[in-house]
Amino acid sequence: MSMMNGGPAATSALDAVDYDPIDHINLLFSRPAAISSISRVSETLQNHQNALSDDISALETAQAYGPDSSLERMQSAQAELAQLFRKIETVRSRAIETEQNITSMTADIKRLDGTKKNLTLSMTALKRLQMLTTAYEQLRGLSKTRQYRECAGLLQAVLQLMKHFNSYRSIEQIATLSRGVSELQRELLEQICEDFEMAFAKGEVGARRGMLVEACLVMDALGDSAKSRLMTWYVNTELREYRQVFRGNDEAGSLDNIGRRYAWFKRMVKTHDDEHAMIFPPHWRANETLATAFCDGTRDDFKGILERLMRRTDTQKIDVNLLLSCLQETLDFEQSLEKRFATSSRASIDTLSSVEEKTNSFHGLISLAFEPYLSLWVDSQDKALAAMIPKYRSQPLIPPDEEFSPQSVITSAIELFHFYKLTLAQCAKLSTGARLLDLSKSLAKYLDEYAQQVLLHRLQSGGPQGPAIQDVIMVLNTADFWHTNTCQLEESIKKRIDSDLASKVDLSSQSDAFLGVASASVLALVRTVEVECESVWREMRNTNWSTMESVVDQSSYVGELVKHVSDKTAEILGVVSKPQYARAFCDNLVDHLAAAYINSIVQCRPISEVGAEQMLLDKYVLTKAFERLLLHHASFASQDTPPSGFVKRVQQCMNRLDPLLKTLQVRPSPPEGLVQAYLIHIADRSDTNFKKMLDLKGVRKMDQAHLVELFGIHRDGTPNDKLVASSPLLGPLMVSTGLGSGGAGGSSMISPTAAALSLTGSSGGPRFEAGSLGEKLLSAARDISQSSGAGTGPSGLEKATINENLRNFGKFFKRDIGSLGARFGKRDDEGQR
Repeated sequence: MSMMNGGPAATSALDAVDYDPIDHINLLFSRPAAISSISRVSETLQNHQNALSDDISALETAQAYGPDSSLERMQSAQAELAQLFRKIETVRSRAIETEQNITSMTADIKRLDGTKKNLTLSMTALKRLQMLTTAYEQLRGLSKTRQYRECAGLLQAVLQLMKHFNSYRSIEQIATLSRGVSELQRELLEQICEDFEMAFAKGEVGARRGMLVEACLVMDALGDSAKSRLMTWYVNTELREYRQVFRGNDEAGSLDNIGRRYAWFKRMVKTHDDEHAMIFPPHWRANETLATAFCDGTRDDFKGILERLMRRTDTQKIDVNLLLSCLQETLDFEQSLEKRFATSSRASIDTLSSVEEKTNSFHGLISLAFEPYLSLWVDSQDKALAAMIPKYRSQPLIPPDEEFSPQSVITSAIELFHFYKLTLAQCAKLSTGARLLDLSKSLAKYLDEYAQQVLLHRLQSGGPQGPAIQDVIMVLNTADFWHTNTCQLEESIKKRIDSDLASKVDLSSQSDAFLGVASASVLALVRTVEVECESVWREMRNTNWSTMESVVDQSSYVGELVKHVSDKTAEILGVVSKPQYARAFCDNLVDHLAAAYINSIVQCRPISEVGAEQMLLDKYVLTKAFERLLLHHASFASQDTPPSGFVKRVQQCMNRLDPLLKTLQVRPSPPEGLVQAYLIHIADRSDTNFKKMLDLKGVRKMDQAHLVELFGIHRDGTPNDKLVASSPLLGPLMVSTGLGSGGAGGSSMISPTAAALSLTGSSGGPRFEAGSLGEKLLSAARDISQSSGAGTGPSGLEKATINENLRNFGKFFKRDIGSLGARFGKRDDEGQR
C-alpha cells in the first residue's frame, strides 16, 4: 500500500534502470479488491509527474541564466575569435608593406640586369651579322671560281647564321641579305648541275672528278631537294640507253631477252663502280638508287609486255615455261641485289639518322609484275597432276626389282610426295600470296583423287576373293603415310604463305580421307579372313541343331574355325607394322565374326534347347580363342596375356549373343516360362521380334497365336522402363524376306554389317555408322572401279560422294584410333598390373 501512496518503495521502483511497468502494475493490483484504488494510484502518478516537470524547469533556468551559463561561455568565445582575426589582419598588412619596401629596393637592380641582357643580345646579333655578311661575300667569290670545297663549309655557316635572323626579316637590310643568300643557293645549284652535265657530256668525268666530288659536298649543304635533283638527273642519264634499247625494240624488250636486261645492268653497275661511285658521298647510296630505278622501270616494262601478250588472240600467248624461266631469273637477280645492298653494309656509324633511315628491299621489286600471271603456272601443275593419277592407277604397286616389306609404301606415293615438295618450294619462291593458296587447293584436289582412283581402286582388285594381303598392306601403309604427311604439308604451306592467308589453308579433310582409306584397308583384311572361314560356317549350318540330344565340350566346326581364324590372323598381323592398325584389325574381325555367327544361327533354325545350349558352349570356346588374336602381332608377342582392353572388347561383343541363345534354351512348354525368359533376356515389346524367336525355335504357326497372346498379356504387365521398343539384337532380322524352315535357306540371312550393328552397341551409336559407312564406301569404290573399267569414268557427283564418305569414315577412325592408343598404352598396362 505504501507504493500506492507514492512512498519510497514506489519512487525506487519508478527510478529503476530495468523498470517494467507490467510487473509494477501486477504488484499494485495483486488482488481483485485493489481495483478500487485505481483513481488514487493515478492521482499519485500524476503528482509525481508534475513534481518531476517542476524540477526539470528549475534546472534549465539555472543552467541558462546562472553565473557560469552556456550563453556566457558562447559570448566569451566569440569575443576571443574577433580579437584573433584583428591580429591576423595586422600581420597581413605588415607583410604587404614589407614586400613593397623590398620591391622598391631591388627595382634598380632588375633594371640594370635587363639592360645588360639586351646589350649582350645586341652585341651577339651584330657579331653574327658581321660574320654573315663576310661569309656571304666570300661565298659569292668562291662560287665564281668554283672552289666548291670551301664553298661547302661557308655555305653551311651562312645557312646556320641566317636562321638566327629569320625573326628580323621585317628589317629591310636583313630581308635584302636573305634574298641574296637564297639567290646564291639557286645559282650554286644550277652551276653544279651544269658542271655535271658538261663533264658527262664531254666525257671529262675523270679529269673533273675532284671538282665533282667537292660539288657533291655543296649539294649536301644545299639540302635533300638539291641532292634529289642531282641523283634524278644522274639516274636518267645512266638509264637513258637502257630505255632506248629495251623499250624501243620489241625484239630486245621481249621476255626471251630478259637475260640481256640484267647483263646490261651489271655492265652499267661495273662502270658506275669504276668511274662514278667515288664522286658521290657514300651516304647518298647512289648505286642503290640506281638499282631501284632500274628495277622500277623494268617492272613497268614487264607489266606492259605481259598485258600485251594476254590480249593477243592468236596462238602466240604466254609460254608457261618461258614465264617460269623469266620469273626464276628475275628472282635470282633480286636476290643478288639483296646480297649486294645488305642492310648491314648500308648503315653508317657516323650519324644516328643514317642508322634509323629506312633502307630499300629488292625482294619482289621486279617479280611483282609476274604475280598476276602465275595462275598459268598453277594451271600447268594442275594438268601435270591430272596426267599422273591415271598413270599411278595402272602401274604396279612396287617395281619388279624391289621386294615387299611390312613397311613398304606404294612407289607412286613417294613420287607424288616429292613432286608436291618441289612444286611447293618452287611456288614459295615465286609467290607467297594468292597463287600459293591456289596451288594448295589444287594439291588438295589431287590428294582426294589419289585416295579414290589409286588406293581405293587397289582395294577392289582381285575379284571375289579380294586383293592380295600384301597389296592391302601397302595400301594401308600408303594411307598412313599420306595421313601423316598431309598434316605436315599443311603446316609447311602455312609457314610459307602470307599470314593473312594462312587461315585459308586446310588439308584436314584430305588427312581424314586417307585415314578413311586406312580403315577401308582394315576392312579388306577382315574380309580376307571371312572368305577363309566360309567353309566352316557352311559346316555349322549343315548341322541338324533341332535333333541334338546332348552337348559336348565343343562342336566339330569350332576347332576348324579357331584354326582358320588364328592362322590367317597370324599371317596378316605378321605384316601389319603399327600396333594401332593391328588392334583395329582385331576389333573389326571380332565384330564381323560375331556377325557371321548370328547369321549362321539364323540359318540353322529350327534350333532345339539342347542345340542352343551347345551353341552357347561353342560361343564360350570361340570367345576364349578370339581373346588371344592380338598376341599374333609382334608388339604383343612377348606378353603372356592379351591386353585387358582387348579382352574386355571381345567379351562385350560375344556376350551380346547370350540373350538370344539363353532364350532359345527355354522350352516352349509351359508357355509362361518361354514368355518370361524372352522378357528377361531380350527385354523388348515387339510382337514381330517375339515371332522371330518362335520361328528360330521351330514353333509351329498354329501354336504361335497362343504364345503371342500370352506375350502381350505379360508384356503389358511389365513396367515400360524395363522394356525397349525393339531389341537391337533381333531388330536387323526385320530386313529378311521370311523365316521359313530349313537348315540353309539364304532368304533369312541378314547382312554382316546389320548383324555387327546389333552386336556392337545400341542403335544410333557411332560404331554403327562407321561399319555401315565402310561397307558403303567399298561398294561405291567397287562401282567406280567397274565404271572405269567399262570405259566410263566416275562422274563429279560420284567422286564428291566418295570424298565425303572417306572423310567421315576417317573422322570416325581417327576417334577410334585415338582411343586405341589409350588402350595400347595406359589402360591395357594398368589392367595387366
